[in-house]
Amino acid sequence: MTSSAEPAVSFDADPGSYRHWQLDVQGEVAYLRLDVAEDGGLVPGYELKMNSYDLGVDIELHDAVQRLRFSHPQVRAVVLTSAKDRNFCAGANIRMLAQSSHPWKVNFCKFTNETRNEIEDATAHSGQTWIAALNGTAAGGGYEMALACEQILLVDDNSSAVALPEVPLLGVLPGTGGLTRVTDKRRVRKDRADVFATRSEGIRGKQAVEWRLVDEVVPKRRWDETVAERAAEAAARSSRPADARGIELPPLQREEGADGIRYRHVEARFDRNAGLVEITVHGPEGDVPDTVGRVHELGADFWPLAMTRELDDLVLRLRANEQELGTWVVRTKGDVEDALAFERVIAEHSRDWLVNEVRHYFKRVLKRLDVTSRSLIALIEPGSCFAGALLELALACDRQYVLDGFLEEDSQEGEPAQIVLSDSNFGTFPMGNGLSRLASRFYGDDDHVAKLRQETGRRIDAAEALELGLVTDAPDDIDWEDEIRILLEERAALSPDALTGMEANHRFVGPETMETRIFARLSAWQNWIFVRPNAAGPEGALRRYGTGRRADFDRRRV
Repeated sequence: MTSSAEPAVSFDADPGSYRHWQLDVQGEVAYLRLDVAEDGGLVPGYELKMNSYDLGVDIELHDAVQRLRFSHPQVRAVVLTSAKDRNFCAGANIRMLAQSSHPWKVNFCKFTNETRNEIEDATAHSGQTWIAALNGTAAGGGYEMALACEQILLVDDNSSAVALPEVPLLGVLPGTGGLTRVTDKRRVRKDRADVFATRSEGIRGKQAVEWRLVDEVVPKRRWDETVAERAAEAAARSSRPADARGIELPPLQREEGADGIRYRHVEARFDRNAGLVEITVHGPEGDVPDTVGRVHELGADFWPLAMTRELDDLVLRLRANEQELGTWVVRTKGDVEDALAFERVIAEHSRDWLVNEVRHYFKRVLKRLDVTSRSLIALIEPGSCFAGALLELALACDRQYVLDGFLEEDSQEGEPAQIVLSDSNFGTFPMGNGLSRLASRFYGDDDHVAKLRQETGRRIDAAEALELGLVTDAPDDIDWEDEIRILLEERAALSPDALTGMEANHRFVGPETMETRIFARLSAWQNWIFVRPNAAGPEGALRRYGTGRRADFDRRRV
């Protein structure tokens, strides 16, 4: 449960409820203007001055990114700017960070990183090019927001700058991608990056362009005209359909109680004594669309989209509000053939803009699972539908167990537990390392992955799944309940801190990418720094910021 000082977090949002953003769609260009309400903090105790943000601001940004992709297919370029004159964004609110618990800060940074990645994903896969139009200074997280955009324009008014002042002023890191994107994405030399990250006042004008920190500086007299020109140029390059009609994303319907959360297609039951959550994803029940027109007609009720929205909301709520439930047990229920039939619809109509968005949304939710600091255990039982795309849920888990046979209380009717591989398991939903979950599971053994590709489309029973390395173990009906009980009890007895570090290391193998660096290296260091006295102690930089007193640093390097 969350602490008494920090409320349970809801991730519900819609443009009509935004307090901090203005979404203005003008044909093929959308303007998203940051206008943070100073008194609109998610938690009492701080004011969101200078367009600084907290989790509530990012929840609205996440919603805006989603709605632009699903509800506004005609939008080909998005201009991210500020509604406040001479001030783009001051980054994460310092008072908020100083008063927040460690878990709150960690979850805030993780969600913020994921939202930045969503912006990049929209540019890469939706044909919606994001352009940061910095009409004032962008500092810290404000500049990190701009870094997620494809282009960065900075007003040339002799005062506006870009800056990452976290190290010199706060004793922490630009932890929502700043350090990594500057070098990996913007290609800033490491010596210049070092200067930039330790210069609290930042860099402006032509030097910012020379150092590749921004793409262009624009005189104030030509600002509006140039921003419109760049947006029009980006829109002209897009393949996004100009005449398509978007779909609405209505509020999610769920039932919440002390013992769980239930949606239409996803449910979670809490076992607080055991410290675990039992998550069940229900597969589709027939009514497979036979045309892409029917997919559009169903809209948000199209099962892959409806299920993905619910699963996304559940993961976010559990991460933020149920921190002591450290083990998630993942099951599916449904008909394998129905699940595969929906997957074929996705594959057959992958060129359609809406189908493409659904596919990439499921990819992003799987990535959210990949970076979730919980132990993930998949249980594959009779009546499961771990097939194709839904099999990715099991492959995202730390362990997979399949029941060999039936339990005594089962009816013994129907098929035993089985899994099915499909083409989607070989790269449709890549991890942050750029590899499929199968390629990550069998890293360095390309021959085995190639062998598995030959097994697509057929049902694989427990014994064969174990032989192929697709599951951790396959207990029979005699041992099943004891094996799973012991597994879960052992997991609950281990240090959550150690498990988080272990799982994060095991889940990502092979090539290091900008994304894995942000979540693994940068986030890990930031999380460690957050609990160090130099930042969060009573005499640390976060606590003393704005008081006129210098931080009292422990000078030992460890």
